Amino acid sequence: MPRRPRPSSPPPRPLLPLWAAAVTSAAAGLLLTLAFPALSWWPVVFVAVPLALVGLIGRSVRGALLVGLLFGAGLFFVNFSFTARYLGPVPWIALASLESVLTAVMAVPIALAYRWLPRWAPGTAGRLVALPALVAGLWVSREELQGTFPYGGFPWTRIAVTQADSPLVDVTSWAGMSGLSFLIVFACAAAVEAVRLGRLRDLRTALPAALTVLVMFLLPAFPTTDAGSIRVGAVQGNGPAGYFDQRAAYDVLRAQLAATAPIEDEDIDVLLWPEGGIDADALSNTSVRAALDALAGRIGAPLLVSGVTQRGDQYFNSSMLWKDGADNPVALYDKRHPVPFGEYVPDRWFYDMLAPDLIGLIQREYTPGTSTPMFDVDGVGVGLAICFDVIYDDVIREGALAGAQVFMFQTNNADFRGTDENLQQLAFARIRAVESGRAVVNLSTVGTSQVIGPDGRTIDALPADEPGAMVTDVPLRTGLTPGILLGEALQTLLGWGSVLALAVVGLVARRRARTPKTPTPEGAGVITGE
Repeated sequence: MPRRPRPSSPPPRPLLPLWAAAVTSAAAGLLLTLAFPALSWWPVVFVAVPLALVGLIGRSVRGALLVGLLFGAGLFFVNFSFTARYLGPVPWIALASLESVLTAVMAVPIALAYRWLPRWAPGTAGRLVALPALVAGLWVSREELQGTFPYGGFPWTRIAVTQADSPLVDVTSWAGMSGLSFLIVFACAAAVEAVRLGRLRDLRTALPAALTVLVMFLLPAFPTTDAGSIRVGAVQGNGPAGYFDQRAAYDVLRAQLAATAPIEDEDIDVLLWPEGGIDADALSNTSVRAALDALAGRIGAPLLVSGVTQRGDQYFNSSMLWKDGADNPVALYDKRHPVPFGEYVPDRWFYDMLAPDLIGLIQREYTPGTSTPMFDVDGVGVGLAICFDVIYDDVIREGALAGAQVFMFQTNNADFRGTDENLQQLAFARIRAVESGRAVVNLSTVGTSQVIGPDGRTIDALPADEPGAMVTDVPLRTGLTPGILLGEALQTLLGWGSVLALAVVGLVARRRARTPKTPTPEGAGVITGE
């Protein structure tokens, strides 16, 4: 008797018609913006993420592209609105559109996971564990793509950042930011599958989601070792440091010197100034060098300052360690990730044809730094990040591995006064403190400037948009958290591993669909899957 071909498992039916999925996805993106500062309503993610996922279940490739695009547009056009503060709508629209397109592209693999994996693992374990794990991994792969492409990427809206002020932030010390994003999406996807299975009275169905949430809430931060403290004088000059601020030569330097004067007699171990606190090249300008030498002498402590430096025909956004009586600067760190279209223009010839007036505003081309983001300040390891460096995992990880006992982040938010940008960046600083188990001094030219403890809590702060200085005993820590030691490997495993896993699942599902099945006894029926 000839063998009949095995009936292929039909694709899952969409949970929502396309028009409804479009509405819910756009709403999910808008809702997710509420979880980011300034509102920081972090529980919103447990509503926004499921809304974003249900619209992808059963979708075709074109449907997934549309649904993903609308989710991205709802999120990015609101979240990136600060980019239009001074330069108008063109940079805002361009960046938000690019990120929305990347979100649309990466929505397709998630839709395929919902299509293929139930064919490969149709049982309860497959639906409640394997499928949510694959979906969460693909979500992380999207975050990784947006954090690396194009031109180094812009990892600004990772799910983990929404938890900077929540109890879940402690997870980053164990699994890094990617690990926390994965667990949140896994819990949401598992909850969606529990509802889809329609057995809510069976507590075992809700177990994967419930256990994941329980672990995230109860897991304490990984402990690092107390190593004393360092007394830091941090100065927020509130000078005219914005791109379009009206100023004369040395106005920013004068503002920093004036705000420093009240603490010059304090007993401190290091004086910290923000990004761009020196508005001239301290390497070549003799008057600036003299002013810094004199300040170091009056303070009696090293200075950690920042400004633009030129070496040969290259420009750098630099941190400098300055000491009294030394051949200064005694150490240099150059910003690892200059901002494309802010600090340099990639493929200038092309973009100059599209927006010559905007591109023409960016005259200097900053070169990415290659030095280790850590200074030895009289025996204390100080990890460094300049402005948006803080959003890139590699800078923080390298500083911690090099021996940082505390982090000092120098930033300039003057171009974004009146927006939430400074608070969103501060959320990254808070995450980095917990992730690394180290205190962070986050200092801006105009605010928001804070000293953050290893537990993520604020130790000291300065009011925004006012000149001021704070002298703070900042705790030091040694020991490396798993989030630092394993974060890169985990990110790669979750990101690239999920893409590889999806490819394997797709091949197996297609092969099974083509494999003939031995006929069942007459009248026994055929199980066709979902």
